[in-house]
Order: sequence, then C-alpha cells, then structure tokens
Amino acid sequence: MAHACPFCNAEDRHIVRHGRAAALWDAFPVNPGHALVVPLAHRRDLFECTPEELADMWTVIGMVKALVEKERAPAGYNIGANVGAAAGQTVFHCHVHVIPRFEGDVDTPRGGVRRVKPPLVRYDEPGK
Repeated sequence: MAHACPFCNAEDRHIVRHGRAAALWDAFPVNPGHALVVPLAHRRDLFECTPEELADMWTVIGMVKALVEKERAPAGYNIGANVGAAAGQTVFHCHVHVIPRFEGDVDTPRGGVRRVKPPLVRYDEPGK
C-alpha cells in the first residue's frame, strides 16, 4: 500500500520535519504557501494518528507558519483536514492543510471552513 501513496516515501519533497511528522508544498495550492502536514507513518486519516504523531504535526504546523511568513505576509490561515470521502478526502494518507490567506483572495472570507456547505455560512439568521 505504501508504494502507491503520494505521501509515503516523499522525503525528497519535505520542506520541514519534526519527530513523526513532516510538511510538503501542496501540488495543487489554493494560495501561495499552501502546505500539507503529514505523519511519517501511513495513517488513513487524522483519527488514526497517535497522540505523539498529532503533537508532532502541530509542531510542524508552527514550523510551516514560520517558513511561510519569511517569504509572504498572510493576513490569516485556514488549517484543516478532510476525513473520509464524504468530507472530500481523496488521498487516504492523513494530511492537514495549512493555507495562508491574504486580504482580497476571495470576495467574502466570512465563514471560513464553514463555506464547504454554503447554506451554513449565514450567521445573521440561525438555522438558515
């Protein structure tokens, strides 16, 4: 299974690494500086990771932020994971997206990750 996984054996693409986790640039970035943080061991999704892997992944997220901020000046970040096909996961090796956000990169950023289901973005009318 590991041989078909794009994140296993991807050491040559690692931009930072700490303990049981590493980061690589997203091959299809949403914004400049979009990175993926992965456990080094093959885990199907975030819920299969050990507590130690999760801790190392959070450390790597901070390392990615520092690296991105050396080159760019993002106004914010979206950080998230798709778990399962119903949530949009297409590569079944756990990966957490670290997406730098810039003023004006979308017309209306309000709602952030909630925008995956546009009807839930509205905060002005609960339940709509």
